[in-house]
Amino acid sequence: METKLERKNSFKRIWIAKLLILAASFASMIFSIYLFYNQDTQNGIFVGIWVPSILSAGNLLMVGSNEQ
Repeated sequence: METKLERKNSFKRIWIAKLLILAASFASMIFSIYLFYNQDTQNGIFVGIWVPSILSAGNLLMVGSNEQ
C-alpha cells in the first residue's frame, strides 16, 4: 500500500512534468512568433508546428504514466 508521502511525491512529479511540457510549448510559441516577425517566416512557421507536437507528446507520456 502506498503511503501518503509516496502519493504526495508522485503527485508533485506529475505536476512538475506537466509544467515542463507547458513551458516548453510556450517557449516554442514565443520563439516561433519572434522568428516569424523578425527573421524568417518559413522558420517561424516550422517552429510553430512544434507546439502541438510537444503538447501531444506530453499527453502521450502522461497517459502512459497513468496506466501503472
